[in-house]
Amino acid sequence: MSAQPRQQLPRGFWWLWASTLVNRAGLFVLPFLTLYLTVERGYSATTAGVMVALYSLGGILGSLAGGSLTDRWGRRPTMLTGQLGAAAFTLGLGFAEHLAMIALLMTALGVTLKMSQPAMGAMLADIVPAEARPRAYSLNYWALNLGFSVSALSAGALATFGYVTLYVVDAATTLLCALLVFLKLPETRPEKPPATARAPEAPRASMATVLRDRRFMCLVGLNLLVVMVFTQRHVALPLSTAEAGLSTTEYGTVAAVNGVMIVTLQLLVTRYTRIRLAHRVLGAGALLVGASAVLNATADTLLLFCLAAVVYTLGEIVYVPTSEAQVPAMAPAHARGRYEGVMVLSWSVGGFVAPLTSGVVIDAYGTDALWAVCTVFGVLAALGYVALFRTRAPRDTAPPPVRTVPQE
Repeated sequence: MSAQPRQQLPRGFWWLWASTLVNRAGLFVLPFLTLYLTVERGYSATTAGVMVALYSLGGILGSLAGGSLTDRWGRRPTMLTGQLGAAAFTLGLGFAEHLAMIALLMTALGVTLKMSQPAMGAMLADIVPAEARPRAYSLNYWALNLGFSVSALSAGALATFGYVTLYVVDAATTLLCALLVFLKLPETRPEKPPATARAPEAPRASMATVLRDRRFMCLVGLNLLVVMVFTQRHVALPLSTAEAGLSTTEYGTVAAVNGVMIVTLQLLVTRYTRIRLAHRVLGAGALLVGASAVLNATADTLLLFCLAAVVYTLGEIVYVPTSEAQVPAMAPAHARGRYEGVMVLSWSVGGFVAPLTSGVVIDAYGTDALWAVCTVFGVLAALGYVALFRTRAPRDTAPPPVRTVPQE
């Protein structure tokens, strides 16, 4: 039997991919926010932590609002509103003088940045055929990390001209991203088919519709467990390396393993995972992330922490694109925005709750106890994915062996 013809990803996807890369390559504010507030502005570390929490709180609100607007208003206007708002609020942060104004702008920035994410996810699902979505999500995730690497390398040089420069360039790249969307990406929201006797009009979707979808909400809950573990690389990992006597430079080396591996291995690993059953891929990713927590708890040298980072990153590479591809697999076309919004919400909630609860656990029981909890979360998530997909798989998963999606 001859091989099926190779399918090209549509042009619209590549413009969406380019806008993601541009936006992420200019993301300077959040990685340098703590330094800006403590070193440049003289605020305490506690105050800086509150500002980060306000950003996460805004993200929770933005993900819900963005999901609803994506379905009601459309993908394109929601993305443009979020990106234009984010550019304005980012620029405002660079010149804000009073703490109350900084707090307000941080919350607004969280809202606008997160409100565009459900729209981008829904647009990707609209324009990419179902069988090609796992690869498309993998490429998009690769662009996010490639852009972050460019941002990290260039931010230091830009900061020599002053922290305000970072805010100005960040706002400019966000505007460029909005310009790409405005010029190159048309609206993709599916039109509602006219109601007939045989095919009555689809029921109007609401956030309650998503919350009543038990299967999808189980997927969101399992993702939240994994996100809680993901967040520890910014919370528990620095403390563990310090307790082991590693310097800040050595911690930077451990952190760099993640970015280097994703940029170099993401597309290669996807060639393998995209033809595997989703629950096996998701379960394997969750187990790898959980295993990395065990390694972090027992590590006491730079080499062992780097080994843990390798295992963690393999789990991330395997898990994230496959998890993102499940959302359009479960969502009705007319409610993709809301479904994407709720999934983005799980990331925002995890980013908000994990640092708060982790600090309590570490203060009371130590970092080893926190890593043990993370291991349990990873195992529970893996078992949950097997149980969730046991009865039937989403239509974007379990592709037949003869189906191939090319790498251009």
